[in-house]
Amino acid sequence: MDARAVIAMLRQGQVPTHDALEWFAHGLADQTVSDAQAGAFAMGICRQPLGAQGRTALTCAMRDSGRVLSWDVPGPVIDKHSTGGIGDCVSLALAPALAACGAFVPMISGRGLGHTGGTLDKMEAIPGVSTSFDITRFKDIVTRTGAAIVSATADIAPADRRLYRIRDVTATVESLDLITASILSKKLAAGLHGLVLDVKCGSGAFMKTPTEARDLAKALVETANAAGCPTEALITDMDAPLVPALGNALEVAEIMQLLTGTKRGRLFDLCCALGGGLLARAGLALDKAEGEKKLEHAITTGAAAERFGEMVYAQGGPRDFVAQWPRFLPEAPVIREVPAPVSGHLSALNGEALGLTVVGLGGGRQVETDQIDPAVGLSDILPLGSKVRAGDTLARVHASREIQADIAVQSVQSALTIGPDIYVKKPLVLGQIS
Repeated sequence: MDARAVIAMLRQGQVPTHDALEWFAHGLADQTVSDAQAGAFAMGICRQPLGAQGRTALTCAMRDSGRVLSWDVPGPVIDKHSTGGIGDCVSLALAPALAACGAFVPMISGRGLGHTGGTLDKMEAIPGVSTSFDITRFKDIVTRTGAAIVSATADIAPADRRLYRIRDVTATVESLDLITASILSKKLAAGLHGLVLDVKCGSGAFMKTPTEARDLAKALVETANAAGCPTEALITDMDAPLVPALGNALEVAEIMQLLTGTKRGRLFDLCCALGGGLLARAGLALDKAEGEKKLEHAITTGAAAERFGEMVYAQGGPRDFVAQWPRFLPEAPVIREVPAPVSGHLSALNGEALGLTVVGLGGGRQVETDQIDPAVGLSDILPLGSKVRAGDTLARVHASREIQADIAVQSVQSALTIGPDIYVKKPLVLGQIS
């Protein structure tokens, strides 16, 4: 077996065998496979999907390319993952909220990919916070605080660690098989007792249509359950940002407003919807409704904020971050309002274009080696359906330089549609796959 043979199978329209996929995953982990070969493999899977059995084989092979954790804690080990969207910072709120309800949440997350933000990049917008720990330290933080949000260590799904970076710069992000294997290889390696998936659907997500989102949700749920982890997925609306901000520090600010009781809205609703059923399946609530009430109580009483503060401190951040978060988060030197070019109703937005605007500001990566500027992004984005007059503020650009702000203002104006039609609001949760 060698890399060329596996790539040749894909080029010829054949699904590689279980042994071939297992060999390739281990080749990614031990550097037997080169970056060029990994890129060709990813492109080959984009052109030749693996099917259910091949997808499960690749996922398990990537999981088994490193260590699989086991736990000795006085509660269920559960987690949540999102397929990626704009203004989606649920993980930062839900992990400590679940911990406050008695769960243990070893959240192995990723960085920004394509036009979407990354949970790790958002955590690292908090001064001092590290997301890189060895397994002993990672397990210690989870055991003591109930939750940790970290990157996969070198010995957790190392095959995905390499392939994830390569996908981001080779236009191979949007593959059902690769998304499934990437998400689940890390999650399954964490030794979970249960998992809930937030599959985004809309202009700000990788999956633009309900059919695409349902296909991905089914692939994730079927693959996770085939691998032995009880899993369900919610399909949720991403035609607009979940919070009215895009950018790492700006989204952390939204989280803190939720956890400290000054803001509710769609972020709060989705945290409860995702976590309620997860708590019930983990035995921490009688049913989904009780699980949602427990999460609401954890957030509104400040218990989730307290857990978040403990987690931040354990990961190297300020001890008093929750009490004084506005003074810790970085601010961009240039803040510019985006004026509405015409009057009418805000009837649509191009979420992917808004996400790429943030990348262009320095809030995401265009090549692997790019450094993130945590302060830049967009804030105060008007909700769809808003009635505006020419000159009204549609959003605010946070930039490091004036010229970047000028470009971003034009990009935002181009991404927003203002017309006579009134936007018909969609439900937040579009479907469920159990």
